[in-house]
Amino acid sequence: MALNRTSVLQLYPAHATQSLEFDQINNLLLSYCRSDEAKHRVTHIRFHTKKDIIYQALTQTEEYKQILLSKGHFPNDFTDNLQKELKLLSIAGAALQGTQLLMIRKLALTIRDILHWFSIHPNLYPSLRVIIEKITYEAQIDQYIAQVIDDNGNVKDNASKALETIRSEIETVRQETRRAFESVLRKLQKQGYLAEISEGFLNGRRTVAVWAEHKRIVRGIFHGESDSRRIVFIEPEETIAYNNELVSLEREEAREVQRILAETTALIAPYHSLLVQYYRICGIFDFIRAKAMLAVSMNANLPRFSHHPITHLIQAYHPLLWLQHTSSQKEVIPMDISLDTKNRILVISGPNAGGKTVSMKTVGLLQLMFQAGLLIPADPRSEMGIYRQLMIQIGDTQSIAQELSTYSAHLKDMKYFMDFADAKTLFFIDELGSGSDPGLGGAFAEAILEELARKQAKGIVTTHYMNLKTMAGKVPGIINGAMSFDEAGLVPLYKLQIGKPGSSYTFAVARRSGLPEKIINRAQQLADKRHFELDRMLHNVEHRMQELQKMERKAAKLIQENERLKKQYEELSDKERIKQQHALLKLQNQIKKEELTYLRDMERKFRQIIRDWKTAENKAEVIDAAEKILFRKKEIKLKQAAAHKADKSYTPTGSEIVVGGLVRNIHTHQIGQVQEVREKNLIVRMGKLPFTVKKDEWIAVAKKEKNDHSTTSE
Repeated sequence: MALNRTSVLQLYPAHATQSLEFDQINNLLLSYCRSDEAKHRVTHIRFHTKKDIIYQALTQTEEYKQILLSKGHFPNDFTDNLQKELKLLSIAGAALQGTQLLMIRKLALTIRDILHWFSIHPNLYPSLRVIIEKITYEAQIDQYIAQVIDDNGNVKDNASKALETIRSEIETVRQETRRAFESVLRKLQKQGYLAEISEGFLNGRRTVAVWAEHKRIVRGIFHGESDSRRIVFIEPEETIAYNNELVSLEREEAREVQRILAETTALIAPYHSLLVQYYRICGIFDFIRAKAMLAVSMNANLPRFSHHPITHLIQAYHPLLWLQHTSSQKEVIPMDISLDTKNRILVISGPNAGGKTVSMKTVGLLQLMFQAGLLIPADPRSEMGIYRQLMIQIGDTQSIAQELSTYSAHLKDMKYFMDFADAKTLFFIDELGSGSDPGLGGAFAEAILEELARKQAKGIVTTHYMNLKTMAGKVPGIINGAMSFDEAGLVPLYKLQIGKPGSSYTFAVARRSGLPEKIINRAQQLADKRHFELDRMLHNVEHRMQELQKMERKAAKLIQENERLKKQYEELSDKERIKQQHALLKLQNQIKKEELTYLRDMERKFRQIIRDWKTAENKAEVIDAAEKILFRKKEIKLKQAAAHKADKSYTPTGSEIVVGGLVRNIHTHQIGQVQEVREKNLIVRMGKLPFTVKKDEWIAVAKKEKNDHSTTSE
């Protein structure tokens, strides 16, 4: 049997997608679709093998997911089914109704809005932008329809002069008819001929309701009677002519409306192919939106791409289990798994109902989702490659029609695997070799696994056979994996551990099920000694591994706490440094403020001195006042010089003041060395003498290096 090498993933058997539960993913995806076009794409979804197609589909979904997560609005609000209308538009002489033309207009306006949305988001969402790269908005479509159709899908009065005239005449006739009819009603009411309901509407005509005994008195056209025959409905003679004229005008109106609709349809018919593209684009965006919403619901991400057929999953979940467990607030155990050129085949062992098959199905389902362009519930650091074939053998494949036993059907599937598996094949086999004599079945299983390893195929096998568990050390490319089991509680932990085989916990599970102890002991006596010893060894290794993992988790918590304390200390240090820098900046600002205040005060005082000089008789007093002002100026200049000198040679460290460190006075800018630190005071040595000073008037500094000094001086 030769395989058809196409751009689509080859599946074996035909029901592989159902066995891996992809059909349930498809149903979820369908529930998020709003348009028939998007639903059509979901029901015809394909599993591609070309990287460009898969990459574009995934990145488009990821970009739309980012739009959803950012609470943004993408203006793809058109979801009507236009297939019938577009088909009519391609037929010469066809006339679309007003509501149909209105839908065409909405489609065109949606494309206009989408193009505008991309124009105001330049350089963003490149994969989504590809969809509209070659599309232009044709404003004529909107203009042609808007001229004649209102927002309710009705033809406007001014769509043509003739229609405007006809509708004006119709309104006039209706008013005349109403006046005549109301006059008849008043007259009959006065005569006592009217029944309780007074009027009716039969055969498209407005009629008066008259008691049956007066029907020969009221002149007009008889249109019917009530069920009891006590009331008859008559069109009054006075309104017959008006009604006839109204019917004639309404027929003229209908002909003119139809002409306008046909004319408008003919005007937009040349844009048929463009409108088909518009409709297709809206469907594509709705399909991508559905994929993005599904991704958000299951916490799915875009994995990394590989040029090779590999699977490297980090913190991956089965999507259906994720949705089920999160809705019931249950914990979902993630899994890490790798299949590559070195570790090609994973043999998973462990107790029944421990999660072996679920782990296997998770990998298969995520691979199908990936090659269908769906984001996967796994860490974005995960890496996925592309396979050309996917083969599965899960569950009972017995064929009654062909009278094959379960094991015969199993071997038939294995023959297909042997014939067609290659390096680009991903396979899954549940309980390889089961259904036959354990010794012979195990031998066949080992031979099959050797051949799949030789063919470089990648896949997962679940088993209880001990000989398959020991192949990891003998056959290149085969690795072991085990499902964890809590021996104390006798419950599975549903956690996959790579690198070691697992015990089947046959006797532990038997005890949990309540089997008599003497039966269990006898079974242990009858069991193959080497098999029992190896299973017990695996049992002990797993127990030690669990203890080691507990210790690792405890150590990780201690490391995390240490990092937290370290970060807290660094934050405190940063705050102290900022506090010191703030004090220095405040000091510098204070100096500038004092200088500005001083200059303004000097200006005011000198002006006063000049005025005093002109008017004073004792000039000596004026000179003394001027000398005092000049002395104050000299004092400020000296303080500024000291500050400049300190800035030039020393820099604030922002650290705590410690013994032996250098400090700077925030007022006088003097530099000193700390000899003692007290609660509120410091002993600072300046020159050769120690001084007791206030601690809050000093900041820690350090002497600048020569390079720093030269840079500052420049």
